[in-house]
Amino acid sequence: MDNSQLVSEILVEALPYIRQFAGMTIVVKYGGHAMVDEQLKEDFARDITLLKFIGVNPVVVHGGGPQINDVLDRMGIKTKFVRGMRFTDGPTMDVVEMVLGGKVNKAIVAQINRQGGKAVGLSGKDAGMIQAVKMTITDSHGENNPPEIIDPGMVGEVSHIDPAIIQSITRDGFIPIIAPVGVGSGGETYNINADLVAGKMAEALDAGRLIMLTDVDGVLDNSGRLQSTLEVDRVNRMIADGQITGGMIPKMTCAVSTVMSGVQKVAVINGTKRHALLLELFTDRGIGTEVVCPSPPGNEKLTG
Repeated sequence: MDNSQLVSEILVEALPYIRQFAGMTIVVKYGGHAMVDEQLKEDFARDITLLKFIGVNPVVVHGGGPQINDVLDRMGIKTKFVRGMRFTDGPTMDVVEMVLGGKVNKAIVAQINRQGGKAVGLSGKDAGMIQAVKMTITDSHGENNPPEIIDPGMVGEVSHIDPAIIQSITRDGFIPIIAPVGVGSGGETYNINADLVAGKMAEALDAGRLIMLTDVDGVLDNSGRLQSTLEVDRVNRMIADGQITGGMIPKMTCAVSTVMSGVQKVAVINGTKRHALLLELFTDRGIGTEVVCPSPPGNEKLTG
């Protein structure tokens, strides 16, 4: 098969998906190695720009853990984690907000604009978009011992999202790029997990899809086989029996919560693959794991 024939077959395969997604809001959680590798960063910017040009409304929520670590190290601020979350005291919060809302956010905006898109960088504090409350962690020590309350500092969880500013700039042809920083009722700033923000953002925008970029292919079963589509009950069983472990647990928990709140599908894909977004959206098999609510037969991708 020559290249022209291959390209034509790819476009024909993509056509029904382009029709399906036209006008749809798709929230993308951007993180992992895809935010570090120069080629992958360029690919991501091109993919997001292409989605906007063909009528999709992409909304990007990004992380930035490695970039935060780098700045903290250079400033001599020690990094501490509590239950997998960055302990965020005042000086750390200043760095988090500076890196996420400044350096990382504006770099993504610039990359997309270089590809011909019209990206706008936002913090969750802009227009009170992401409202948050302080997160507390309760650690149980058994029936006969009182639970321990662990303070992670200025780590928050989303209490409400006002999507008005996102809807406004999206209608005007812009691509929102959102730093996962929220604001409390007293004006205090909170560091919020980007996966959680992306899920809540998808709910608030009535998005058709949430796509989460990671550094792994998706969910594997005990035999190492990629699970292309999982219903929420199966996700819960796989967590309970230890098939889903480690960092995939909070992502799958977020995915379940998001689809149960009305978002059609959540996909977890390997962002280290070039043009991963396009492969997931516009090919029959996709490349990752979709989480869906129970649906009639025939509404699933092939498992492979």
